[in-house]
Amino acid sequence: MILATTNIKNSFILGLLFLVAACGGGGGSSSTEPTQPPVPEIQPTINSFTFLQSNNISLDEDITLELSSNGSSYSATVSSSLVLTDLVASFDFTGSSVSVNGVTQQSGVTQNNFTNPVTYRVSNSQGTSRDYKIVLANDVAPTITSFAFASGKNSELNQDINLELDGNTFKGRVTQNINISELVPSFSYTGSSISVDGSPQESGVTPNNFNNLVTYKVVNDFGDEKDYQIDLTKFTGLPIINLITDGSVQIDSKEDYVEGDVSLDGRRDFESLTDLSMKIRGRGNSTWFIHPKKPFQMKLSDKSAFLGMPEDKKWLFLAEYSDKTMLRNTIAFELGYMSNLDWTPAGEFAEVYLNGEYNGTYNITQKVEESDNRVALGDTGYLLELDQLDRIDPDDVYFESTVTERFIINIKEPDLDYGSEEFRYIENLIAEFEEALFGANFQDENTGYKNHISLESFIDWYLISEITKNVDSRWYSSIYLNAMPGEKIKMGPLWDFDLAFGNTDYADTQYYQGWWVRFNPWYERLFQDPAFTQMVKDRFTYFKNNEDLIIQKIDMYAEKLKWAQAENDQKWQTIGKYVWPNPVIYDTYQEEVDHLKNWYLARMQWLEEAFDDL
Repeated sequence: MILATTNIKNSFILGLLFLVAACGGGGGSSSTEPTQPPVPEIQPTINSFTFLQSNNISLDEDITLELSSNGSSYSATVSSSLVLTDLVASFDFTGSSVSVNGVTQQSGVTQNNFTNPVTYRVSNSQGTSRDYKIVLANDVAPTITSFAFASGKNSELNQDINLELDGNTFKGRVTQNINISELVPSFSYTGSSISVDGSPQESGVTPNNFNNLVTYKVVNDFGDEKDYQIDLTKFTGLPIINLITDGSVQIDSKEDYVEGDVSLDGRRDFESLTDLSMKIRGRGNSTWFIHPKKPFQMKLSDKSAFLGMPEDKKWLFLAEYSDKTMLRNTIAFELGYMSNLDWTPAGEFAEVYLNGEYNGTYNITQKVEESDNRVALGDTGYLLELDQLDRIDPDDVYFESTVTERFIINIKEPDLDYGSEEFRYIENLIAEFEEALFGANFQDENTGYKNHISLESFIDWYLISEITKNVDSRWYSSIYLNAMPGEKIKMGPLWDFDLAFGNTDYADTQYYQGWWVRFNPWYERLFQDPAFTQMVKDRFTYFKNNEDLIIQKIDMYAEKLKWAQAENDQKWQTIGKYVWPNPVIYDTYQEEVDHLKNWYLARMQWLEEAFDDL
């Protein structure tokens, strides 16, 4: 009975506790508060992405990127010229942070390289993140991919011409001597438009004048521009001279002029001339009588500048037939330009047409004569040439050297009569020099040869003639000197070096070893003075120090003649064949040029050692 009573009591207590709990406990308010729902998570997003000009000096305008349809990337196409490295992005985002490869990004501040796609990660405070790929693509650059002249679009062309791209220049050559002022090009390009000087161009339709460089401008949709130059060489690239004789008569005399007209297509380097009245005749000695390609002397009716050379009437056309490089006269002149000689003839290469027929490449030079723009002697000076009796013309006035008895001294300027006061003056001047030179006291500072000659000109003329080992310069011909009354005798100008630099087979001048001009009677005596010898040795150092420059000049002129020499050889067919008086025969023009360079360098080395031994 006790056990049952106890159980009833425990059950009652438990029930009472349950009621108290159900009523909110044993005190306090009886009201209840509602349960709060969880806060929703905000998704991380990039809302916009731009590149502002204000933050990027390389931009011409702001760039706004577009969000892809699936919301995973921003992209834009930009100028082809825009460099995508080190750009500063500006962006708006929802979230707590933005990073690239773990590096926090700050809008308008942080730089990145956008050459390849860049992934931006935006994160929120709950640790959720989202990636956006940022893609910038350069537009296709404006380009010309090909440039040509089709014979089908240009009736004068005998073949298609495809130009080659070199940097931003398309280069090519029209092998014909034709009018290129109205050629129609064919081209392909990438871009929205193409123009020349603002004028729209259509491939295969729009003609242009290609005598000078022509600039084509290509533009794409972004306004990016690129310029291309069109460099079209006409024929050989050299100026073109057209000689037309009255009645198309031949030039077959050295004495009698033929009347006619001359026109010059100066190409890009020189002023063009049209229908200048002139007369023309043959010139030269062996070059006139031996070779089929004839040299000429042209005399204009009125003075005119010609091929950039100062105005005058007489112009010489050197055929350069014996010199297959066509460079020996020119390189000798280059040595003259480096020297102390008062004047050295200028020359320019040109293509010559005679009565409409191609006659080859000529070296057009100034004539050795008295003139303000040439040998400036005024009204009283003398131009003399040491010559040979069999080369004297009937109207020449000359005298013989009285001491050496080796020279005929031809008075080239001025025109005078035998026995005149002017004649006796120059005859006595040369005699007094020779007497002092060959006298017992020739080294005397007061009474010796130094009172009669300009040492600077005598030394430089000698060195150039000895360096080149010019066959005629020992005593034969084309040895010029000049004198003004009351002044010292000067050597020069230089002339006639086509048989120099080893280009003879009838004398020791073909070999780079050995003295040559030193055995000229005047110089043989001068070298007996140790003071003169030392001055020559000292001055040779100057020319030796410039031998690399001369090699560069040879290469430069050879490059200039690369097409001309081929056309000239096609006309005259000299390469690979014996031409008087060549000591060697080579099969290519370049081998001829290399022989010239090698001979010159060997000659300079021999002279350096030989001068050291004096």
